[in-house]
Amino acid sequence: MDIIKQLKEELGIRYEQAEAAVKLIDEGNTIPFIARYRKEATGSLNDEVLRNLNERLVYLRNLEERKNQVIESIGEQGKLTEELKNAILAAQTLVVVEDLYRPYRPKRRTRATIAKDKGLEPLARLILAQELSVPVLEAAKEYLSEEKGVASEEEAVSGALDIIAEQISDMAEYRMYIRRLTSQEGLITSEARDEKQQSVYETYYHFSEKIASVAGHRVLALNRGENEKILTVRIEAPEDKIRSYLKKQVITKDNPHTNELLAKTADDAYDRLIAPAIEREIRNELTEKAEDGAIRVFGRNLTQLLMQPPITGQVVLGWDPAFRTGCKLAVVDSTGKVLVTVVIYPTAPQFRVEESKRILKNLIKKYHITLISVGNGTASRESEQVIVELLKEIDDKVQYVIVNEAGASVYSASRLATEEFPNFDVGQRSAASIARRLQDPLAELVKIDPKSIGVGQYQHDCNQKKLGEALNGVVEDCVNKVGVDLNTASASLLEYVSGVSKTIARNIVAYREEHGRFTNRSQLLDVPKLGPKAFEQCAGFLRIADGENPLDATSVHPESYPAAEKLLAKLGFTPADIRKVQLQTGQTEDKQQTGRECRKKK
Repeated sequence: MDIIKQLKEELGIRYEQAEAAVKLIDEGNTIPFIARYRKEATGSLNDEVLRNLNERLVYLRNLEERKNQVIESIGEQGKLTEELKNAILAAQTLVVVEDLYRPYRPKRRTRATIAKDKGLEPLARLILAQELSVPVLEAAKEYLSEEKGVASEEEAVSGALDIIAEQISDMAEYRMYIRRLTSQEGLITSEARDEKQQSVYETYYHFSEKIASVAGHRVLALNRGENEKILTVRIEAPEDKIRSYLKKQVITKDNPHTNELLAKTADDAYDRLIAPAIEREIRNELTEKAEDGAIRVFGRNLTQLLMQPPITGQVVLGWDPAFRTGCKLAVVDSTGKVLVTVVIYPTAPQFRVEESKRILKNLIKKYHITLISVGNGTASRESEQVIVELLKEIDDKVQYVIVNEAGASVYSASRLATEEFPNFDVGQRSAASIARRLQDPLAELVKIDPKSIGVGQYQHDCNQKKLGEALNGVVEDCVNKVGVDLNTASASLLEYVSGVSKTIARNIVAYREEHGRFTNRSQLLDVPKLGPKAFEQCAGFLRIADGENPLDATSVHPESYPAAEKLLAKLGFTPADIRKVQLQTGQTEDKQQTGRECRKKK
């Protein structure tokens, strides 16, 4: 198989693009780096296409590896024909390869292998040839053996038919036809184990839908109901067509001594060996497609959440609402530093509203708070009522925003939060997180496991490893699309930067704490374990504001500095002019962005 050609056709890109992308991936380059800094090589393939390409590349290479293993195994058995070899090499999926390998795969002890050990394989061949001129029981007398444990003609015939049933089951051509027919015409059905039991699955108590058109979310719901032992889920195949097909394939001659036996054996092969396996395969395929669809939705939602523009330059009051335990507050300055934390009790059962307002007014005056970030959890609406009343009573210009607090409790109880706020309890940490995720959603949300951010449904029904990898890829793409301030970024943010591992991220922070702020990108090479390759991958995504070289604050990669400087000179500018523009546009954009966001969210 020409893997590059396959990738070209599947992804709808040019052969040269696929070839260049594979070469860059094999050289150890990350997807964000290739998407941003090797556009000229790949023809500007974006990160989404590159991730799909990388995923398919891994699958196709595993497929080729498995083909070689199967061919080698069959060859060692002396059973490899040119026709079989070509069929294996032409297979497009692992399922087809396994179908072709099935007759030659070393088997555990089955009814057929036991019958073969008893010397009944010649009788099976005789029956399958359909040329007997005497009754089968008569022919079976020749295979009776006390030594091998064949005591009667009936036992001999039964063993021979077990061998034939396994042979029918192992035929790749039959399995492919049955799988295709079942997928096209079959139904997925479910019934309640106990119809009297009330549950969220009542829609599926008598459910039936065509396999070809069933929606992914239904598949995941059926799986969950089955796992919770509320539903019984089955695949209903077009059995009449399948049984008729098998009998036509097996019974090729009109022989009164064998036809009826072979018809029953074909039914046995389907019922006992083929149908259960096909049902498992189709259920697995449906689940995989449903999971992929759910994960894509997760990814899109997470991207929208992470790419919300930050609100900069404001002192924010983070408000984690609650009833009995009180509302936890954290005042965070414009740099994200927590200035103070307080607990107030304006909600039930205490209803200490006036006292809470007094505390809030003092905080607003003392710290010049301009924005309140309120979590949308329990007691959020009650807290909002208090805030609305408060804002009517003060002259200060203060606005509030309701913020999705999903994952804040997970973060507040994490080891990372403990290290960041060792003297805070979980409520104080949660309030600080709610404030910061308004100031800079990306920088704060990367501290939380993407699966805990709450951006989709059915997250617990998906393959957790696949979900985790996909969402981490989304976070990585978002972080590298925006870029990271090298002098303020936390280790948890840095580890999502292209080429930066967890160890290197910690080393960058440790180096910064020991030597002070970075003044140019080349200092990264002094960070332990950050070598030339890692520097190449990460340098363009790590920004230094007010550094020695204004280009360090841009997405221009250090390898392109000479070209950038030549272009500037040709246009009559110097790098110093860039710094002036950065200062002017940065201040203007900050003010405009803050205003836009506050108006929109209010």
